[in-house]
Amino acid sequence: MNTHHKFYLGDALEVLKGLPAESVNCCVTSPPYWGLRDYGMEGQVGGEDTPEKYVAKLVDIFSEVRRVLRPDGTLWLNLGDCYASPGKEGKWDEKRRQKGTGRRLYHMQANRGRVPGLKNKDLVGIPWAVAFALRNAGWYLRSDIIWYKPNAMPESVVDRPTKAHEYLFLLSKSERYYYDYEAIQEDAVSGDPDSPRGSAAVIGIPHNGRRTQAETGNRRYTGFNARYQPWEKRNKRSVWIVPTKPFPEAHFAVYPLDLIKPCILAGCPPGGTVLDPFGGSGTTSLAAKQLGRNSIYIDLNPAYLEMAVKRMQFEVQELFATHTYEVFWGKRLEKVVT
Repeated sequence: MNTHHKFYLGDALEVLKGLPAESVNCCVTSPPYWGLRDYGMEGQVGGEDTPEKYVAKLVDIFSEVRRVLRPDGTLWLNLGDCYASPGKEGKWDEKRRQKGTGRRLYHMQANRGRVPGLKNKDLVGIPWAVAFALRNAGWYLRSDIIWYKPNAMPESVVDRPTKAHEYLFLLSKSERYYYDYEAIQEDAVSGDPDSPRGSAAVIGIPHNGRRTQAETGNRRYTGFNARYQPWEKRNKRSVWIVPTKPFPEAHFAVYPLDLIKPCILAGCPPGGTVLDPFGGSGTTSLAAKQLGRNSIYIDLNPAYLEMAVKRMQFEVQELFATHTYEVFWGKRLEKVVT
């Protein structure tokens, strides 16, 4: 299994403009959330004054993503939400410095208290605002997947439930698109329409099916009733239970491999190319490599790009595999084959 991975340092919109049209199979990404923190990079996404400006910037970026996607391409977009709060001055975090830049992290608490039309404590609704804006821009909004975090961080709140989920939107470039549902099927559980009935059904226990003449390859034998034919697998549901996992090298949230591997398996054929315009720690590229796909990584921060490349190179490699990494430091190119 040979794969090819490109890493670009630069602004997502500008780098995307230089990529050829219809050259990518799918995009899996998680943009910086609005108003969360400042990583000290000029032009970064997430530091806009208002949610509207944040949404508009993402629409511009994903219009270029749509251009580079093949006609049958998909976008898998992870977004989190936030609450409006009283305007506060941001504060420097002296304990956490942005690795490789010498800059301190600045938490942008001020943004959330200055949202026109929202009251203190209002849920801003960023994920759906972005999803609807992309739909209006021509994307097909196909699914709102709930990423449920069973080990979610506790919150010091007593007037609402603790937040334990984020959104993962599936959008497509065209009405008909590549989607390998069989690659991400999950174990069927009793109680589903496609589970065994009667004495074979045990609530909550995955089933392995029963022996029938169907094993001969002929499912239409005399007396066969498809309604009572048990199935071992079912179509993947829209709530994905995936625990968060720490990544000590990064001073920011990193989505887990188990969250995005189904996106790649369903949205990109083997040997295809996966794009992440907000590459961060390189989780998308790493998942693509492990699944036999190529990848394109873009990030504005040189420290994160360096982190992502090292993460790819130091992973235990399977036998008889060659992985090529091209790192574009602006106009300077480094090429490594492992």
